[in-house]
Amino acid sequence: MQSKDIKEKLKLLIHEASTTDPNLARRLEEVYRWVKGVKPGSLTAKRLVILFLLQIIDDAEVWLKIKSLPSEEEQQSALDELNPALKYWYGYLFAKWLSENDPKFHVWRQKLMSEEFSEEDDKLLECITGDIKQRGGHVVRRYISDLSMATDIIISTGQEKPLCIQLTTLSEEHFQQKLNDWENTLVFWLIERGLFLSFNPSQREFVHKIVNVALHNSRSLKSGDYFKFSL
Repeated sequence: MQSKDIKEKLKLLIHEASTTDPNLARRLEEVYRWVKGVKPGSLTAKRLVILFLLQIIDDAEVWLKIKSLPSEEEQQSALDELNPALKYWYGYLFAKWLSENDPKFHVWRQKLMSEEFSEEDDKLLECITGDIKQRGGHVVRRYISDLSMATDIIISTGQEKPLCIQLTTLSEEHFQQKLNDWENTLVFWLIERGLFLSFNPSQREFVHKIVNVALHNSRSLKSGDYFKFSL
């Protein structure tokens, strides 16, 4: 989708959401105002911005399909048909993000536009996500959950409440501050199960070890627990 088409799509979704879900319309309006004045060529060059826009358009379309169903029972039934990780995303986190204040949203939007974020983690997360799926798990990755909710991936192995995971390297600067921010963020969003997983990328088979720890905690971590683990 071209950048001009993305802007038009956002306007269409805002119009549709205005009568279906005002909270979604408000969020999409924020996003539209953010990119409205950016020239098409400049916007296209900002790969992470484009990926975020495509992601939120996809989520908005799914959300509108659910919310347009005539009864709450039918809406819940549509959510129940999703895998547990997606159900948790749309039925809880995305819904909560639409309806509540996000104190980080305006900050990371600016950083995203000014290209302050690196794409280095993408390949690693793709490997981890692929491994989890091969082993029967479900995974959700979103810029919103990453940058607003301190959650790189949401995984489920069938539990009612999926696990929100933050990944970091042991050598990362300001490690303790990141750990504190992670826990405070999960408390703010009322996330019930969280794993802060630090690892050494020079360790052999570290991706496989990350997946083992993630899947184990997805099965065993109790509701209300935030767990820190270092590989």
